[in-house]
Formats: sequence, C-alpha cells, structure tokens
Amino acid sequence: MSIPRRTAIASAAGILMTAAAPAPGLAWQFSMTSIDEGTLDFASFRGKVMLVVNTASYCGYTPQYKQLEALHRDLGMKGFSVVGIPSQDFGQEKDSNGAVKEFCELTYGVDFPMSGLAHVKGRDAAPFYQWVRAETKWEPRWNFYKVLIGRDGAILGTYGSDDEPGRGKLREAIDAAIARTA
Repeated sequence: MSIPRRTAIASAAGILMTAAAPAPGLAWQFSMTSIDEGTLDFASFRGKVMLVVNTASYCGYTPQYKQLEALHRDLGMKGFSVVGIPSQDFGQEKDSNGAVKEFCELTYGVDFPMSGLAHVKGRDAAPFYQWVRAETKWEPRWNFYKVLIGRDGAILGTYGSDDEPGRGKLREAIDAAIARTA
C-alpha cells in the first residue's frame, strides 16, 4: 500500500493534516476542546440523543438558551443532551471561553456541555461541522442552527434559528428520537 505523497511529506514534517471532507461515520467519532479547556468527546454521548447547537451571546436568538437548558434538564434522564458550540463566525459571540461560560451560567443557568469557541461554517469549520456538511450539504447560516443526532450517532435532521427547541417540528423530532432505541 502506498502513502500519498502529500501525506508522507506532512507526516515526515510532523504536521497533522485533516481531510478536506471527513469520512462518513457517526457523530461519536468527533471531539472538541471543551469550554473549560478539557476535551468534549462526543463518544461520551453514545446511546443518547444529542442536539448540537451553534450559539452566540449577542444574538436575537440568544434567549433560546433558556429552552435548551430546560430540555437538557427535563429530558436528560431519558437519554438526551444538548451540546452548545459557541461560535464567532457571525460576529455575535464573546471573545473568550471564560466570558462565554460566565454569561451562559449567570444569565441562563446553562449546565449542558459546551465546546470552546469554534468555527461552524466554511473551510475552517470544526471537523464535526465538516462531517455534517459532507453528509447533508447543510451548514449553519446563522446562530442557533441545530443538528439532531440519534442514539445511533447518525444525523436525524438539521434545523434553523427559527426552529425553537421546546416546540414545533424540532421538539417533535426530539421526542421521536428519544422514543427510539439505539
């Protein structure tokens, strides 16, 4: 088996390369830096329903934090978790993980897991979002876009800012996903 020249050169130079488009798989293959600078390993959610949301502190949709936290708290015992991904991609997020965490905890009582600041669109998007884009041809066009992941780690659906987490089609999809077994 031969190694592509670009990979061999990068490996020899000690550079970690990521593929332009992640291989098909499941959400459990990804991890991100957590808001506390540790690791937010998506594999730790295996067997749960996960709602991944790109968030921002200065957006008209920021009050959705209240609904997200309520869902996380109320449905957690049923195998559900919200995961927040703060992003400055739309120019409406605070400038540090500490400031984001403090805002979320003090203003909305957020206790669900959050990553550190990350890109969610374009060529610099975090690998999870690159995977979602490769699988669905979808990427966030604004803050509070949502990706619903089933208990099996597959993408069940993508939702926009206007899709409120606590009602309507998104809530129906969450309830249906929770009702399914892995």
